[in-house]
Amino acid sequence: MRLGLMLGYSGSKLELPMPLILEAERLGYHSVWTAEAYGSDAVSPLAWIGARTERIKLGTAIMQMPGRTPANTAMTAMTLDQISGGRMLLGLGLSGPQVVEGWHGVPYGKPLVKTREYIEILRKIFRREAPLEHDGEHYHIPYHGDDATGLGKPLKSILAPAPNIPIYLAAIGPKNVALAAEIADGWLPIFFSPELYDKVYAPSIDEGLARAGDKTLAQFDIAPTVTVIVDDDVQSARDRIKPQLALYIGGMGAKGKNFYYDLAVRMGYEEAAERIQQHYLSGNKIEAIMTVPDAMVDAVALVGPKARIQERLAAWKASPVTTLMIGVYTVDDLRTMAELVL
Repeated sequence: MRLGLMLGYSGSKLELPMPLILEAERLGYHSVWTAEAYGSDAVSPLAWIGARTERIKLGTAIMQMPGRTPANTAMTAMTLDQISGGRMLLGLGLSGPQVVEGWHGVPYGKPLVKTREYIEILRKIFRREAPLEHDGEHYHIPYHGDDATGLGKPLKSILAPAPNIPIYLAAIGPKNVALAAEIADGWLPIFFSPELYDKVYAPSIDEGLARAGDKTLAQFDIAPTVTVIVDDDVQSARDRIKPQLALYIGGMGAKGKNFYYDLAVRMGYEEAAERIQQHYLSGNKIEAIMTVPDAMVDAVALVGPKARIQERLAAWKASPVTTLMIGVYTVDDLRTMAELVL
């Protein structure tokens, strides 16, 4: 199992933790990952990090597909891959309807069909075997709508082929997870519980791999993000995780359209998820945070004394996880994880 460092997206001020990143590279971490929501983008910080490092791979978790055409994403990924010496890991996701329609101003549409077409176009551009042509339900390249000039022509990337850029998909729902296993090189799950893999995730992964034909689990990088807090006070460490769980389960989406809520239900926390969402949408954020069960935190995070984290790591190492992307706040915790895993 490899280690990655998850940086996430910024708050109101973007400050990259370069000492943490440089130490991760020195310790042998496989990759560092940036994110975006509707503030900082994922690409600019990654380019900055790439210029300050030499070996660590550079991942986006995620770049939002609705915010970029497939060709623009391919241009960005191929550019970063070339200037970094082949270190690019392209993590993509759809985000949710609130961000897609409320921020990017485009229709959410049919996510499964759109994602399949998006990845197909990316791979065509990466391979550079022929000028780009695609005529699907969502993307028409060259464009030939009623308002087209008729001057569009199929083009090939000026850059050299880059067929080896791995494509990761963030996916939560069963159908999306199956699609990731079928068409992507890796999966970026959130709130992943190794003990629940067989119950919650395995059926979708197996379905997707079967649809792909000769693809096996060994060819598919499962790369969940897990927050790590090394602290002798287990309850204090748990309590520092709960605001994030409450935010996502309660507030990242509308009632009846929240993918994180649905995931919590599939994980067996239906009653807690209902109460968290009810409190959060009513404006009672403190109550929502207090409602998050300790067991839910333990299922998806690594918290407590070093010995407890070492014991909990056994479940992660026994699972199909191949890249453990950790979120840490201190260099000491970064080093502890390197000692326990690497």
